[in-house]
Amino acid sequence: MQHHLIILLSFLLSTSAFSQHHSDRYVPETDPLVLEKLEQWQDLKFGLLMHWGPYSQWGIVESWSICSEDEGWCRRKNDNYTEYKKEYENLRKTFNPVNFNPAKWAVAAREAGMKYVVFTTKHHDGFCMFDSGHTNYKITDESTPFHTNPKSNITKEIFDAFRAEGLWTGAYFSKPDWHSEYYWWPNFATPDRNVNYSVNNYPERWEKFVRFTHAQIMELMTGYGRVDILWLDGGWVKKRSPEEVRKAYETMNIEKPTRVQNQDIRMDELVAGAREKQPGLIVVDRAVYGKNQNYLTPENTVPDEALPYPWESCIISGGGWSWTPDAKYMSGRKAVHMLVDIVAKGGNLLLNIAPRPDGEWDDGAYRLLEEIGAWMDINSEAVYGTRATEPYKEDKICYTSKGEDIVYAVYLTDEGEHIPREITLSGIQVPGRSEIEMLGMKGKLKWHRKGDDCVIRIPTEKIPSDLAFALKISRY
Repeated sequence: MQHHLIILLSFLLSTSAFSQHHSDRYVPETDPLVLEKLEQWQDLKFGLLMHWGPYSQWGIVESWSICSEDEGWCRRKNDNYTEYKKEYENLRKTFNPVNFNPAKWAVAAREAGMKYVVFTTKHHDGFCMFDSGHTNYKITDESTPFHTNPKSNITKEIFDAFRAEGLWTGAYFSKPDWHSEYYWWPNFATPDRNVNYSVNNYPERWEKFVRFTHAQIMELMTGYGRVDILWLDGGWVKKRSPEEVRKAYETMNIEKPTRVQNQDIRMDELVAGAREKQPGLIVVDRAVYGKNQNYLTPENTVPDEALPYPWESCIISGGGWSWTPDAKYMSGRKAVHMLVDIVAKGGNLLLNIAPRPDGEWDDGAYRLLEEIGAWMDINSEAVYGTRATEPYKEDKICYTSKGEDIVYAVYLTDEGEHIPREITLSGIQVPGRSEIEMLGMKGKLKWHRKGDDCVIRIPTEKIPSDLAFALKISRY
């Protein structure tokens, strides 16, 4: 218990230094078990996100083509919405990923240096990639050809395979469900992403949706082994006071109207129930201010500055969030530089790879992970278990630290760059008796002081990786 109290105290002390700009965006957790888990999660640094479902057969963006408000950026191939939605939902009848082999994915992820996986158990379209007992719109239903496969409960197979390789498991789950009659009632049109009836006028129907949502999440918390992260998407499904609803309408974008309601699914109750099943569970109620958003999730972007709370950038590795034909994957150099930049600013990288409809990954995804893994084999010491340290980044050098005595300076090399014979560190203090070495190379590096700066001699002929090299500075 004393250990938990120490973690709680240190976390609260760190968050007390937040600027007002940041403190109004994050509410610190107080549960000691969750705080301990968050500290461990911040040590992991690198995870895998996977968007996958029947929609992959069309190579389109997940879910959004059946939402009227977003038709502009994911054009439907059928001008008749009713027919299109029926065709979309019938994709389950041909979804048969016979090459599904999560053990292969798990090995590739581990060898790349990934430490956790977040899988889309259910996206907004409501199709369950797990064996839910509360809907027949799921991968294990008789209408889906894959239901006869021994690996048909895809979420369970993924979680088991990744745990076997030592990775944490995270369940992505969409709070809105566009297939559920308790969210999109067929009695009304569906003009946007929101519940399509008045919650105030039909409270019994909304209550059924709340219970449906709780029941499905409890299934994931009880029948799928140890779950470390509950990653909830659909931030518009949240509790709103009458005053918040009124203000939202006053500031509404008339060109893109959104029907704002109090879509309260009783998150506090839900989280308490989930943590009874999974003590210490990290909960990410994305884009919803409050205590149930244990870390923040910038989407497909990297913040310009270090952030003083737990955070994770979720980034597309190639194509889109879901699988697209002929996807072009980022280079290993770009991925490594992004990872280092994020870690230097105190965050984690959650890199998305989208499986194909047949249940495999593209060759480009495997090649990318191999490149990252080769770099991590040499330099992971400068990534795992580190914390952000000022000045975080200067020019092409990113800083991380382990306590006060060890600082890592990671130099991000450009493609074809001639490595400089000397590099100068001006942002950190390097006492005179300090030792400097390059990860992946034996021996100490020569260095000298120039005023307040540290000038390090670089053996350019021995650089272990041309993507980036890490200098370990042991300060004495």
